Amino acid sequence: MMRAAILALLFAFFAQASLAQTHPDALTDPALETRAVELQKELRCLVCQGQSLDESSAPLAADLRRFIRVRIAAGQSNDQIKQELVARYGDVILMQPPLDPGTYLLWFGPFLVLFLCGSVFAVVVARARKNSRRQD
Repeated sequence: MMRAAILALLFAFFAQASLAQTHPDALTDPALETRAVELQKELRCLVCQGQSLDESSAPLAADLRRFIRVRIAAGQSNDQIKQELVARYGDVILMQPPLDPGTYLLWFGPFLVLFLCGSVFAVVVARARKNSRRQD
């Protein structure tokens, strides 16, 4: 009898612990939880770079998800939370950084590299054609 009671208590304890690990920081209000998840999708994981906070399994992302939920529970708006995170980590934390002089290279850098590579390719092809005409 005592053994069954102890086993039942242990089972209940481990079941509670496993449930707590699944969603340890979930907000009780479904609307606030949905808001937190949507905000997490707008913010970049600083460790993974290519993933949002919502997708990332990095420890820093988990800390930032907790931070977001604490701030939402405290009544802060999404913009206030974003401003605080941008002040701490810079525009790199935003999945879509603003278009301003500080982020021009981020927005237009790939096009600049593509243009430069295309220009080098065009010059190399033009010189090769010129050299092949001389040999003929």
